[in-house]
Amino acid sequence: MQAILPQPVADYLAGHHVMTLATQGAEGPWAAAVFYAGDGCSLIFLSSPTSRHCLNLAQDARCAATIQEDYRDWARIKGIQLEGRVSELQGDEAVRAQQLYGEKFPIVGQPENVPPAIAAALAKVRWFRLVPERFHFIDNSKGFGHRDEIALPQG
Repeated sequence: MQAILPQPVADYLAGHHVMTLATQGAEGPWAAAVFYAGDGCSLIFLSSPTSRHCLNLAQDARCAATIQEDYRDWARIKGIQLEGRVSELQGDEAVRAQQLYGEKFPIVGQPENVPPAIAAALAKVRWFRLVPERFHFIDNSKGFGHRDEIALPQG
C-alpha cells in the first residue's frame, strides 16, 4: 500500500534534488548529501557501496534524512524531515530505480549521451531505496516550528 502524499509535500519533493542522509556506524554518526528521485513517499538514490554512508547502511539500515533550502528568513523555512530504512535494489527494482532517476536527471536516463567520466562513475554505483517510517513536512509560513506528520502505511 503506497502512501499518498499531500500535494504541497509531493510538489516540494519533486521540486528539490538533494537530501542529506544521516547514518550511524562504527566510526559514529555521518551525514552525506545525495541526489534523489521520488517514488511515492520513498526516495531513490545511487551511491558507491564503499562510501561511508553505504557501509553504515549495510550494518544498520536505519537512517534519517532532510530536504531543505538554505533560507535567510526563518518564517519562510520549509522542508522534509524523515526517518526510515534503506535497502539496496537488485534486478528489476534497480532498473526501475534508474528509470525514475533518469526522469528527474535526464543525463542518467540516456546512457548513450552520458559523458565518459559520468558513465565510468555510474558503473561503480548501486541503487538504493529509502522507505520512510516517519515523515514530517515543516512549513514555518504557518507558524514558527510548524510541522505536520504525514501518515504512512504500516509495514
